[in-house]
Amino acid sequence: MSKKTQAARYAIGIDLGTTNSALAYAEIAAAADPFAPANVQLAAIPQLVNPGEVRDESLLPSFLYLATASDFPAGAMALPWDAERSFVVGCLAQKRGAENVGRLVSSAKSWLSHSGVDRTSALLPFRAPEGVAKISPVEATRRYLEHLREAWDAQHPDAPFTAQQVLVTVPASFDAVARELTLEAAKQAGYRNVTLLEEPQAAFYAWIERHDDWRQRAQPGDLILVVDIGGGTTDFTLIAVTESNGELALERIAVGDHILLGGDNIDLALAGAVAARLAEKGTRIDSRQLQSLWNNCRTAKEKLLDPDSRAAEIPVTILGKGSGLVGGTIKAALLRSDIEKVLGEGFVQAVPSTEMPAQQRRVGLQELGLPYAADPAITRHLARFLRQQAAVSEHGTVRRGPSGLACPTHVLFNGGVLNAAMVRERILATLDTWLAEEGMPPVKPLSGEDLMHAVARGAAYYGLARSGRGVRIRGGVPRTYYVGVESAMPTVPGFPAPLKALAVVPFGMEEGSEVTIPGREFGLVVGQTAEFRFFTSAARKDDRPGDLIEDFGDQLEELSPIEVSFPSGENSSEVVPVSFEAVVTETGVLQLWCVARDGRKWKLEFNVREKVKG
Repeated sequence: MSKKTQAARYAIGIDLGTTNSALAYAEIAAAADPFAPANVQLAAIPQLVNPGEVRDESLLPSFLYLATASDFPAGAMALPWDAERSFVVGCLAQKRGAENVGRLVSSAKSWLSHSGVDRTSALLPFRAPEGVAKISPVEATRRYLEHLREAWDAQHPDAPFTAQQVLVTVPASFDAVARELTLEAAKQAGYRNVTLLEEPQAAFYAWIERHDDWRQRAQPGDLILVVDIGGGTTDFTLIAVTESNGELALERIAVGDHILLGGDNIDLALAGAVAARLAEKGTRIDSRQLQSLWNNCRTAKEKLLDPDSRAAEIPVTILGKGSGLVGGTIKAALLRSDIEKVLGEGFVQAVPSTEMPAQQRRVGLQELGLPYAADPAITRHLARFLRQQAAVSEHGTVRRGPSGLACPTHVLFNGGVLNAAMVRERILATLDTWLAEEGMPPVKPLSGEDLMHAVARGAAYYGLARSGRGVRIRGGVPRTYYVGVESAMPTVPGFPAPLKALAVVPFGMEEGSEVTIPGREFGLVVGQTAEFRFFTSAARKDDRPGDLIEDFGDQLEELSPIEVSFPSGENSSEVVPVSFEAVVTETGVLQLWCVARDGRKWKLEFNVREKVKG
């Protein structure tokens, strides 16, 4: 069950990114004016930037280097709070890992979302040579979160991290397991009072925090598209501007599917362009060198795309295959024209709104790895998202064109990839073309944000909003949810016991809230595998928690059943009388807690978030 912080002094927002992580915070004042500015601050994150050199940086690169005793001089990995550290997180990890990719852990967040592997097993570094002790994606995530906690405590000895309200962001498309493992990593890192928040919502909260006049910039009926392209994933979210009791309100109405497509893909494509140019000159590189070039292109790309950069190219160096460090190096360069070509022809193509992502024909045998999106064109994935029919606002029909395309009035960009003006301009031009075909005016960009820190800032603002100091985006569930209860009837051959439906979550229940099912107990099977059946209805909006529906026929839609084996204290099968408590988390997960009279608890959960389907 969720726990509310009573004496937290700060709301701390953490953007746990695929490529970079950030931390922002805001002071919670008990008697503050709810309309006073939030005053969100960015935290400097001390980290190793060179062996033996600790420096404050505004971002913590999400890289972990598993060092050997010979990698650095004695004491060179020490941090102000840990003189005996045996691994490196952050800037120095990214630098050294480019030279020795076999010991570099990267993209841990993408692995954490990969349902095709055991995310708690030792997988990383994925292509580590024999002899390197690997760690799990959960363990890598724990170390990033732990570094942020320790850095905070070193800088705020009067406000311990564990006493604050902490909000950690995750992709909107993270599945329930990835969210649970993120929470587990936070727990292992010493976190308490943790709330998960989806990244596109955090980005929008950051825009609200920066613009006190947001009510003058948005009107009832507006539809805001959040495009979030990070290091590992692309997320789309639709937020409707509605009116409630004469006040403007915000309602999140649709979230896209999980798309493993982002900066990592772009960096690899850039590495391929550089490798092809080397091959034309007679220099071919192997897969290990390509991995190193991939990491170097990531750094070079960020430098070229920096708004203040005017460079036409950035040099990249690849270690040769021999033993010599200097004589064996290969020198190349990433050109600004490489980025323009790769982005324009591959990732942000101008495509019709009717052109859906290509489906790749799968080869029967595949090397294990991350399940990247088959089609790299982000614009095609966006077209599919806007063409779905799932998004319906509680307050009316979503703004659509004659062809059925959802037509946003505004777009908010988030994610490091969108630091590139070219990417933003291409997406805007594509959207405007689609809107013109629907007879709609051009989309208006919501600009002026620091894309590298917006998610952390927005998470801290959301922490204030939960305390009554700010605007919250409404995300009430769009249906009523029920759990199946088998009737206590004698067994009759050929006739299964009738099933009743117990309402557990009412229509419109706000995310981040909970409800106790009043006055009812049921028998829960523990100690053996049992099937749990769930139902939903978009039409029955008046059923309240605790209502028991009989003979529901086709009024309810059945969801996929869940098979669970709950442990029994006596290691034997039993039926335990339980009552129910339902929680809908901020990330759209229904947690149905089964509470026994003796205090034991068991949890069932599934996603209640409306998502578009491919």
